[in-house]
Amino acid sequence: MNRFVGCRRLVVRDAMKDLSFPVLLMYPTHVPAGVVSMGPYTLEVSLGAPLHGDPSPLVVISHGSGGTPLTHRTLASHLARSGYLVAMPEHPGDNRNDRSLSETIENLERRPRHIRLTLDALCADAEIAPHLQPDNVAIVGHSMGGYAALAVASAQPWAGLGQRLPRTRDPRVKALVLMSPATSYFVPNDALQDVRVPILLLAAEHDRITPRWQAQLVLDLVPDPARVTCTIVENAGHFSFLSPFPASMQSPGFLPGMDPPGFDREAFHRRLERDVLGFLDASLRDLTPDRADRAAPC
Repeated sequence: MNRFVGCRRLVVRDAMKDLSFPVLLMYPTHVPAGVVSMGPYTLEVSLGAPLHGDPSPLVVISHGSGGTPLTHRTLASHLARSGYLVAMPEHPGDNRNDRSLSETIENLERRPRHIRLTLDALCADAEIAPHLQPDNVAIVGHSMGGYAALAVASAQPWAGLGQRLPRTRDPRVKALVLMSPATSYFVPNDALQDVRVPILLLAAEHDRITPRWQAQLVLDLVPDPARVTCTIVENAGHFSFLSPFPASMQSPGFLPGMDPPGFDREAFHRRLERDVLGFLDASLRDLTPDRADRAAPC
């Protein structure tokens, strides 16, 4: 039986800050999909279709600073088509349309809470909850999304020397996928001592925003580096982890759409989808991952 990708938008409430933020949810459905336009992007999804299937693991994708959930649409679609429920919150105050909190301490405190609130909302939804394995969650994060993922997985963030921030621990999180993560907020030697979940750690060879040492920090500070699968993606840049942009957006003036010369983002994302799915299957479903076509290890 064919499996298609359903898609719907949710609104999650942050009572502490008296605001709400949108969450894009992709999930398996048996309702045939059509081509849908969302801003400059096109997605092959079935809008508002019913969820289908047995309870499945949940994946939350946290976008980078000043980004949007749709920049991870191809990975999300692939995971949903493979049987996962995928939630993509738009972080208030640190997204494409609103950067009022970008590079602030408040943003460091809020981002992990947005992820936890997203989990709470999905687990409380009468239609969605029966299709979830509520204690079997992975967080995928790019750049500042990687920061948020680590924070939710029990890391201790710091805003500066001697400035410890509140923790946002969530025991439902069982695995992390970190893509060019922003880890400079975890420099103290004990900052990652409580992060004990398996991690797929992906760094870009030519990343000038979160250089390779930030990925190395994860390997150096987690208590069991053997649980980290680390790959340096050859010739990639910081934004190479974003879904390929339409041709109309690929110009030197739009840095997220650009890659180092010779890098094939389309081909890389086909491999990224396979690698992330293999890691999640192994971590959340105890299936043997496909390790083929890996880049050089860290």
